[in-house]
Amino acid sequence: MSHRPLAGPASIRHAIQVTDLRVPLPPTGDDPADDLTPAPAVTDERRRLHPAWIVAGVGFVALLGAAAFRSVPSVLIEPLHTEFGWSHATISAAISLNMLLYGLISPFAAALMDRFGIRKVVCSALVLIAAGSGLTVFMTQAWQLVATWGLLVGVGVGSVSMPFVATITGRWFVRSRGLVTGVLTAAGATGQLVFLPLVSMLATEHGWRLPSLIVAAVALSVVPLVWLFVRDYPSDAGVRAYGAPADSDAGARVPIAGGANRALTVLAAAARRPGFWLLAGGFAICGASTNGLVGTHFVTAAHDHGMPPTTAAGLLALVGIFDVAGTIASGWLSDRVDPRYLLLGYYSLRGLSLLILPSLLGPHTEPSMWVFIVFYGLDWIATVPPTVLLCRELFGADGPIAFGWVFAAHQVGAAVAATGAGFVRDVQGSYDLAWYVAGALCGIAAVMSMLVRRPKTAA
Repeated sequence: MSHRPLAGPASIRHAIQVTDLRVPLPPTGDDPADDLTPAPAVTDERRRLHPAWIVAGVGFVALLGAAAFRSVPSVLIEPLHTEFGWSHATISAAISLNMLLYGLISPFAAALMDRFGIRKVVCSALVLIAAGSGLTVFMTQAWQLVATWGLLVGVGVGSVSMPFVATITGRWFVRSRGLVTGVLTAAGATGQLVFLPLVSMLATEHGWRLPSLIVAAVALSVVPLVWLFVRDYPSDAGVRAYGAPADSDAGARVPIAGGANRALTVLAAAARRPGFWLLAGGFAICGASTNGLVGTHFVTAAHDHGMPPTTAAGLLALVGIFDVAGTIASGWLSDRVDPRYLLLGYYSLRGLSLLILPSLLGPHTEPSMWVFIVFYGLDWIATVPPTVLLCRELFGADGPIAFGWVFAAHQVGAAVAATGAGFVRDVQGSYDLAWYVAGALCGIAAVMSMLVRRPKTAA
């Protein structure tokens, strides 16, 4: 007696799908047969964590490390002076070159990111930092310090600086762009706070070579993170920029010709617009009134008034702590308030605080000084997010490179103020005139910010 199958293979497959009610039906696209059809170019970003947040997270780590690497040489001045007998001026020359390159390399790095991609530039920069730091353990001459910590590390950290922030936020974010700019900018202050106490302790207990090797190892350890998790454009990951409308091409790869010379091309074009000079001038004053003046001379000025250097250094560290909160809040506000009004407020309030600082300095930390530290810390680099957004509005796709040149002006202003304030101290015996001049300049920066004309589409 023959037996016929109740159904063919296709019917059996269909019967299992219908009768086995314990197993939910797979959504469309989960069937292996669907793999034969090409995937859409852009996926639904609501189904999972948007890759923009992963890129921002890795960028935060890279910026955190770069800020720490840049600030390490300042902790090694005394150990190097003790071992090699090099003058403080010689050691400071390497640090000065480091600071200068930190600003001047930025626009060229932004242009190279457009030409060769974020991953290649940032990974190359981290390798340079590792080489510059690691090679110091073999140095015997002062020029080698300038070549390693000054040149190699300076170029490396300059390639992972504020224009890197502008590139990430400009390509990967439409929504929350200001907030992410604030968080990434705050990584600079956080890096100094996390690493400097550790580096100082290691240099004191084990000598300066161990911190140098640790910096090299940490820089190399970040390279795989950048290479594996960072993509140059959202379209490379099959998505649009975070928060971009469905019909938008934000985040699509755009072929860009040229390399480092594009930085000069963008500078030439930006220099024809008054807005560029207003932003660059304001940011130069920003650098002069923060890194150049307070960051360099606050401890010495406080000591002139009888305050112990350790206490003054602790106050400066608190400035960095409050700076993190202030910068993130500034980024959040930049998404909601005209950036020019924010800059008006920041520069005006900073100027007023610097004008009253001479009357607050003394041998003891009075409540009024605590108020200054909290207030000034919140305002320290809060100017960065609105300045980045204005550069993006004024210069479009060239915004990160234009901001690189604006940031270079920041570092030039810092260098001039550091030298000028030292000259004032030598001639007059106090820093009072330097504080007053910086306060007045901040007022000028506030006016310059309001004179920037935003495009009508952005206003």
